Amino acid sequence: MDNISLLIVVNIISLFISLFLAFFLITLKTKYKTSNSLFAVFLILNAIDISEPLFNMIADGPSDLGMFRTTFAFLQIPVFYLYVISVCYSDFKLKPKYLLHLLPFLMVNLVLLPRFYTVDAAAKMSFIQNRQNMIEFQTIHILIHLQMALYIIAVFRVLRKSKKLYLENYAGKNISSYNWLFQFTVVLTILYAVAFLKNILKFSDYQYVSEWIRIGLLSSSLFVFCWYLFKALNNPGLFRNIDSKLKLVSELVSEEKSSKEPIVDEREYNEDLLKLKKYMAEKRPFLNSSLTIQDVSNDIEIPVRDLSLLINHQLGQHFYDFVNTYRIESAKDILKDTSKTKVTVLEILYEVGFNSKSSFNTAFKKHTGNTPTAYRKNL
Repeated sequence: MDNISLLIVVNIISLFISLFLAFFLITLKTKYKTSNSLFAVFLILNAIDISEPLFNMIADGPSDLGMFRTTFAFLQIPVFYLYVISVCYSDFKLKPKYLLHLLPFLMVNLVLLPRFYTVDAAAKMSFIQNRQNMIEFQTIHILIHLQMALYIIAVFRVLRKSKKLYLENYAGKNISSYNWLFQFTVVLTILYAVAFLKNILKFSDYQYVSEWIRIGLLSSSLFVFCWYLFKALNNPGLFRNIDSKLKLVSELVSEEKSSKEPIVDEREYNEDLLKLKKYMAEKRPFLNSSLTIQDVSNDIEIPVRDLSLLINHQLGQHFYDFVNTYRIESAKDILKDTSKTKVTVLEILYEVGFNSKSSFNTAFKKHTGNTPTAYRKNL
């Protein structure tokens, strides 16, 4: 089997996996229908993009359909951006304003209309053969790379803000899911960076290098789609519970300063702090693995805004770290208890409110400088 035939086989397998996963996500009965559908659309657009070898094998020369297929690349990153937002925020809904993300796709097809879509086959062939000198192609390449850069930056900004909001308002298990979504974005960024290099070389004297990179990208698509499948099925609950209307503490502080009013009265601050500490010590709410700042606010009757400023600003701790401090202290008490030497670390982490060994070990080492196992041995 020659290299071209092998590439076609890999391409067919990649297409099957991506389309099968997309079908699964669309038909899956779940409350996360919107985000699953957006991820399915993203997979379909990727499948269309990598179908080039198969399409060229079937097609007989340049065609309107073939060119239209290539312009679908302008829809990939906007759909991924919407997918990230839908995963991060529980109140995400598709709105008419999101249709603005179609503008680059529509603009590119309008640019191609005069000298490609509306001409005969011979003119189409001439257009493709002289593409390096065509202003349309140069415009398209500049636009696609500019679009990728802007959307990648936007995605990382969304992830950064979402993580901060989570740390300031939640103390559950879902913080570890941020890592998965971050990995998705990093992998996509790397792929787009390689594609950017490929396109630069396409318009240079090293077109053969560009072709090898193209083959490498098409071949790697099989592994990427398998990785997508693994991550999507093993992390169905990415964030899911952050309200987009929540404000960062830095924004709350700025609002307080602009109003020229003190952020919090000293006497009120001391009273609220004593109430909070008494509540944490007596009621032990940190044992609830999905505790939120709203839960604490409801129990001790301190407004969420004031409580958030108290913990995240006045105490200088994220709510996530504040709650974990109590969890770690509780875990240390268990580890010190000679009557509980047979209790495993896994049992302890669940008992004190953690949901995963990795998050427990990370928090424990952050607060004590040792892993739970090492801490127990050193007693």
